[in-house]
Amino acid sequence: MAAARAVRIVTEVGAVDRPFDYLVTESTADVGLGDRVRVDFNHRSVRGWVLAEVDPTRALKPLGRWLGYGPPPEMLDLLGWAARRWYAPLSRFLAAASPATRVTRLPDAPGAASLTPAVASSAMEVSPGVVVTAPTMDPIALILGAYERCRQRPGSLVVLVPTETWARRLRGRLEQRGCAVAFGDREWDRARAGWPVVLGARGAALAPVPRISGAVIADADDDAFRSSATPTWDAATVLRERCRRDGAPLWMTSMMPSPRLLEGRPFELAGDVAGGWPALVTVDRRQGDPHDGALARDSLEAAHRALEGDQAVAVVVLLQRLGPGRLLACRRCGELARCAVCFQAEREVDGRLVCDDAHDPRERFCRHCGATNLRRVGPGVTTLARDVSAQLGRPVSEVTAATDADEPLERVVVGTEAVFTRVRRCAVVVVADFDQYLLAPRAAARRAAVVAVGKAGRLVGSRREGRGAVVVQTRRGDDPVLSALLRGDVTTLVEEDVATARLLGLPPFGALAEVSGEGAADFVAQIDGQLDVTASGDTFTVRAPDAETLAGALATVERPPGRVRVAVS
Repeated sequence: MAAARAVRIVTEVGAVDRPFDYLVTESTADVGLGDRVRVDFNHRSVRGWVLAEVDPTRALKPLGRWLGYGPPPEMLDLLGWAARRWYAPLSRFLAAASPATRVTRLPDAPGAASLTPAVASSAMEVSPGVVVTAPTMDPIALILGAYERCRQRPGSLVVLVPTETWARRLRGRLEQRGCAVAFGDREWDRARAGWPVVLGARGAALAPVPRISGAVIADADDDAFRSSATPTWDAATVLRERCRRDGAPLWMTSMMPSPRLLEGRPFELAGDVAGGWPALVTVDRRQGDPHDGALARDSLEAAHRALEGDQAVAVVVLLQRLGPGRLLACRRCGELARCAVCFQAEREVDGRLVCDDAHDPRERFCRHCGATNLRRVGPGVTTLARDVSAQLGRPVSEVTAATDADEPLERVVVGTEAVFTRVRRCAVVVVADFDQYLLAPRAAARRAAVVAVGKAGRLVGSRREGRGAVVVQTRRGDDPVLSALLRGDVTTLVEEDVATARLLGLPPFGALAEVSGEGAADFVAQIDGQLDVTASGDTFTVRAPDAETLAGALATVERPPGRVRVAVS
């Protein structure tokens, strides 16, 4: 008679984030670590995951049913680390690493085939680490180089790109070159079986591969790799930890690496970075005719020249609102209203001007020339589309995140950054209000401005190709970000951001968590004194010297009644 078995499971009920023991029956004898099961939990039938084998030392409820494979046993400790790191129930990460449907059989994984000599000759040999690339550089050469380097190692090469659209295109290109590829969540069973290459967007960082042979993250600083919903985890941090545990090499590309990505380490330049940036034209609206429309005269001329070509989409006009509203500018001199302390954009509150941090509230006048006649700068996307259509005398397509992906596009497209996923090529990109990037009230404002120009460059081509141009309309013509973009060299900006992060204790030189909700004050009261806590309205910012200290402090808090949102940076 076989010895009795019992297993420790955690259920999908996130509010009860602790394990329970259940007895393995004859019908559930196939259950293994990481597998999904169904159990009777407080007279409810719920799903759970097996975390460990235990001795059945007391009377236990039996497992209800085996629900197939879940994350491999090798991932369980990693998922526990992630749950602690981002202050989340373990079940949230277990669910993210599990299949959408029941999987009871795994396919046989093919071996990692060697590349043909012709394909291997196109591979780029770059040392693992952070690699600064030009925005127009094709990352497939670096991915092939990583594949060839990791091919003999046990495990799978995990490749992350910001969007699923990009991943689908990349999969076809890799398969044409002889690589066996499993596509993210849609082929979960292949990833679980250990396919040679596992490819996807953010979720692929939690791909259920038993072991990682290496990893590549393209555009590793892209916001798409960070979850905006709690838990606010990010793929680069998870994949870096997985590679550390498996002793695997990791390549991360970026146009302008953030301090968080670098973690105090040096970076490497990949090829001719300066020549891979787009040709940039700056239009200073302080010096323009006040009667010009949404597009200044120089921008309008560039758009007309582009329309003389034969591209399906010739002109893209980009408008991204990143602050609380439109900027204020002086009607006399054109200067923007900015705080004298932090240099953020100011807005009007109760008839006075103030920045988001309320450093220096003041009366409504221009600091530069003293005039009191200020106006709001720039329309929204819908109004901008109407004005551009009138200026160019052509129909215009409006593209936002809510626009139907199958909707046909006119030759002129106006929209938010959603245009980067809808348009593949054009002749000119006009950034209608670049100051929205430069003066956005967030720490990564400069990097967001650089990345926006870089993504626009992917539509128009590099300055080396001479195919198109990016036109930025601004009232900050002397900004150091514009100077760096004109040179095609953002190294100075990277070094300045690292120095600022170190000085202010921002990640990776410190750890942050934002606590909000009706129970936030009671929540932070339990750790106030252990860590630095500051309040801004109803939101509290908790600062710690490192992520481990922050996670440890949050773990000691007894969650108060009322809604609480904890967003760990």
